[in-house]
Amino acid sequence: MLMAGAGALYEKRKGVYPKAVDGFYRRLKWAVMAVTLAVYWGTPWLRWDRGPYAPDQAVLVDLAHRRFYMFALEIWPHEFYYVAGLLVMAGVGLFLVTSAVGRAWCGYACPQTVWTDLYQHVERFIDGDRNAQMRLAKAPWGVAKIGRRLFKWAVWLAIAFITGGAWIFYFADAPTLQAQFWSGTAAPVAYATVAVLTATTFVLGGFMREQVCIYMCPWPRIQTAMLDEKSLIVTYKEWRGEKRGSLKKAEAHPGTFGDCIDCNQCVAVCPTGIDIREGPQIGCITCALCIDACDKVMAQVGRPRGLIDYCTQEDAEAEQKGRAPRPVLKTLLRPRTMAYFAVWAGIGAAMLFALGARTRIDISAQQDRNPIFVRLSDGAIRNAYTVKLRNMETRPRAMEIGVEGLKGAALWTDAGSREAARATLRTTVPADSVAKLRVFLVQPAGGTARQDFRFTVRGLDSEGGGDSEPARFERP
Repeated sequence: MLMAGAGALYEKRKGVYPKAVDGFYRRLKWAVMAVTLAVYWGTPWLRWDRGPYAPDQAVLVDLAHRRFYMFALEIWPHEFYYVAGLLVMAGVGLFLVTSAVGRAWCGYACPQTVWTDLYQHVERFIDGDRNAQMRLAKAPWGVAKIGRRLFKWAVWLAIAFITGGAWIFYFADAPTLQAQFWSGTAAPVAYATVAVLTATTFVLGGFMREQVCIYMCPWPRIQTAMLDEKSLIVTYKEWRGEKRGSLKKAEAHPGTFGDCIDCNQCVAVCPTGIDIREGPQIGCITCALCIDACDKVMAQVGRPRGLIDYCTQEDAEAEQKGRAPRPVLKTLLRPRTMAYFAVWAGIGAAMLFALGARTRIDISAQQDRNPIFVRLSDGAIRNAYTVKLRNMETRPRAMEIGVEGLKGAALWTDAGSREAARATLRTTVPADSVAKLRVFLVQPAGGTARQDFRFTVRGLDSEGGGDSEPARFERP
C-alpha cells in the first residue's frame, strides 16, 4: 500500500500528437489504408451467382444454416478444418512477415493501426496539425473548443458506426439486413453488435490509440521471439548520428558531431510517441514514418539519407565498418524465413488438394440401439438405421443408396414395407441440404453373429461422385 504523499504507481499518460509527414512510407500507408477499408466496407456488398438454391452474397457467414461462403467456396460444419487451416496460415504468415520485416503488420494493416490513422487524419482536418492540436489541448474550455471537440467526436462516432454496421453484414444478406436494421425489424443481436463495435472503435481508435499497441496487444511481447539480427526493422544508425548537435554546433566544431541534428522530427511524427533513437522498443510498430521525416531533414541539410532506415543489425554493423549492405532480396531469402514460407505454403497446398479432392455427396449412418435387431417371421434379421445424405451442390441431386459386404441384404424406408425392399434405394436430396431417412436393412437367416459392411451412395446425374460409411449389422 502506498504511504500518504508517496508518488503514484503509474505515470500519467502523455498525449501523443503525431505530425503530418509526406514520403514513400506515408504514401504506402495511405494505399494500404484505402485497400483495407475498401475490402472491409465493400466485401459484404459483392454478389456471387451460386444458382437459385444458394445465397448470392460473395462472402457470407450464414450461422442460421451453418454455412460459410467465400466466392466459389462453400464450407459446411463438418469441414470447419478448412477455416482452422486458414487461421493457422494467418498465424504462420504473421510469423513470416515479422521475421522478415519486423512488425509490418502492426504498422500498416492491423485494424487498430488503420482506424487510428484514419481518426488522426480527421483530427488534423478539424483541429490542425501537431502544434495546433497541442495548443487546443492546453486551451481553456470555451465555445470554440467545445464546438471543435463535438464536431470531431461526431465524425469519429459516424466512422465507428459504419465500422460496426459493416461487420453485421457479413452474417446475413447485406441489402436485406440493411433494410431491416433501419426499419427496426432486425434481430436484437444485430443492434447489440453494432453498439458494441461502435463503442470499441470510438474509444480504441479515438482515445486509447497507442495504449492499445503498447499495453493491450500481446503481439509486441511475442514478436521479440520472431526477430533476430537478420530481420529488417526500422533502425536508427547510432554510429552515424551520434554525437547529436545542431547545424551551428556542427559548423563550429567540425568532426565532433554526427548527422543527427536533434530536430526531433522522428519523434514528432511517431504515432506511438516513442524516440526511435533509443533503439528497438516495444512501442515501435514499424510504420517507418520516422524514416520519411528524417530523410526529408537530411535532404534539407545536405546529408545522405538513411540515418533512420529499414536495416538489419548485421547490415548496420557492416555499414559502420565501411562494407556495403547485402541486397534486400538476399536479406529476406534466408533459412528462417524460407522455413516459415515452406510451412505456410505446405498448409496452403494441402488445403487446396483437399478442396479439389472433396466429394460433394456425403453419407452418414447411425444404427438404432433399441431394439438392436428384430427377428422376422421367416427367420430373417432386420436392423434399422438413421441415414443422412448430404448434398453439397447448389441444385437438387438424385442419389442411390446401397450396401457393400452384406450378402443378400435388402433395403426399404419407413415409408414403405418389406415387400418394397430392394438392393438399392433411390431418393432426391434438395439443394445445399441434408436429407434424413430411416432405413431398414434385412438379411436372410443363417449369417454370423455380427458383420461389418458399408453403406454407399452415388449420384445418378452426369456429375456422379459418391461416398461410403462403415456400419455394423447385428444378429442374435
